[in-house]
Amino acid sequence: MATTFAFAAPSLSSSSRAFARRAPIPYHRSPNHLRLPPLKCSSSEPETSVSPADWTHKFIAGAAGLGFLETSYLTYLKLTGDDAFCPVGGGTCSDVLNSDYAIVFGIPLPLIGMAAYGLVAALGLQLASDKLRFGINKSTAQAVLLGATTSMAAASAYFLYTLSTRFSDSSCFYCLLSAFLSFTLFFVTLKDLGLQEVSKTLGLQLLVATIVILTLNTSYNSSKSGSSSLAEIELPYYATEITTPSSPFALSLARHLHSIGAKMYGAFWCSHCQEQKVMFGREAAKELDYVECFPEGYRTGTKMIKACIDAKLDGFPTWIINGQVLSGEQELSELAEVSGYKESVQPS
Repeated sequence: MATTFAFAAPSLSSSSRAFARRAPIPYHRSPNHLRLPPLKCSSSEPETSVSPADWTHKFIAGAAGLGFLETSYLTYLKLTGDDAFCPVGGGTCSDVLNSDYAIVFGIPLPLIGMAAYGLVAALGLQLASDKLRFGINKSTAQAVLLGATTSMAAASAYFLYTLSTRFSDSSCFYCLLSAFLSFTLFFVTLKDLGLQEVSKTLGLQLLVATIVILTLNTSYNSSKSGSSSLAEIELPYYATEITTPSSPFALSLARHLHSIGAKMYGAFWCSHCQEQKVMFGREAAKELDYVECFPEGYRTGTKMIKACIDAKLDGFPTWIINGQVLSGEQELSELAEVSGYKESVQPS
C-alpha cells in the first residue's frame, strides 16, 4: 500500500506580505567623486604635425632644385656650344650666355650656379627631415645655408647691374629667373633664422658679399685685359672671284658631287678653301654645294651658322660625302673615288 507524503509551504501572514511589498531592496550608491568620466575613443598612434620651419626648409629645397635644373641646362649648353631656347626676348639670350661674363676664372658660370643650388637644396632637405649628415648640427647647417644664399644674392645683384649696363639691348630670361630664385632663397633663409640670429652674423654676411663681388670683378677685368687686342678683330665678308677655267673632268665631277648631295664647308677667309675651288675652276665651282660658315663676316666671338655647327667641323675646308667626312684640301681624284664617280671623263 503506497504512502503519500505532502509538504506544505509555510504561509505568511497578511502583515508579513504587506512588508515584503513595501520594503525597498537595499543597494550601494557610488559616491560622486568615484564616477568615471566619459571615455573617448581615439587612435593609439600619436598625432603628427609639420612645423612651419619644416615647410620653410622644404620650400628652400624646392626652389633650389628648380635653380639646379636651370643651371644644369645652361651648363649643358655651355659645354656643347648649343644655343639656348629663349621663351622671352628671342635669340638675345645667347648674347649674354656666350659673353665673357659667363666665365669666371675659366669656369662656366652656370656650373658654379649648379653647385651652389645643389648645396642649398641638399641643406634644405636635411634640415626639413632633421637628418643631418657628416657630423654637422642644425646651427652649423643653418650658418652654411645663410652663407650660400648670401653669396648667391650678392652675385645676382652684380649680374643684374651688369645686365642693365652692358647688355641694355638684350634680354636674358634665365638670368632673371636665377636672380629671382637667389633673392627668394636669401630672404626666406633670413626669415627662417629670425632677426635676432641674423643680426649676430650681419658682419659676416657683408664680408661674404664683398668677397663674391670682388672675385667676380677681378675675373672679368682680367679676361678683358687678356682679350682686348682680339676684340678688335673684324673681317667683313668678301667673295673671291675664280678666273681659272674648268676642265671637262672637273665640271663632270662637280655635277656628280652635286647630284649625290655632297657638301663642302668653308670660310671666306680660308686660303685652302679658295685653293680647293680653284682646282675645280670657274664653271665647276658654281656647281658645288658650298656652305659658307660665316656669311655675315667674322669678328671675335662670332659663331658659325647652324648648318656648320651641326656638321661638327674641325677645320676648313671640310667635305661630307655619303656620310664620310674629309678634312682639309682634297685632290679631285680622291673626291672622285670617295664619291663613286665612274664617268668616262678622266683627269688630264
